[in-house]
Amino acid sequence: MAINSKQKGARFERALASILKDYGYDARRTAQYCGNTGDAADVIGLDGIHIEAKHQGRMQLYDWMDQAVRDAKGSDKLPAVFHKKNNADILVTMRLEDWIELYRDWEGLDG
Repeated sequence: MAINSKQKGARFERALASILKDYGYDARRTAQYCGNTGDAADVIGLDGIHIEAKHQGRMQLYDWMDQAVRDAKGSDKLPAVFHKKNNADILVTMRLEDWIELYRDWEGLDG
């Protein structure tokens, strides 16, 4: 990965953490090595959600989701990819089964 891509990714992670803070969550960018934080997520602060953050023009959504699933394995967190391309809104992608779990929790139903 080129230095500019790494810098762009780091900027997006910081921006995403800032946006989540604006919503009232205690979010922050993590160190990018599991050994430093014990968490492989790019951004932490949403309980129960493993955040994989990507700011790239070329969509590799299934690869990114595979990474989020792999990194969240063994935890109780649901993997989610927060992604955007230049001059576009941030989108969140989850597997259907995980989204249904969140929706049922919101409805007050047992999953």
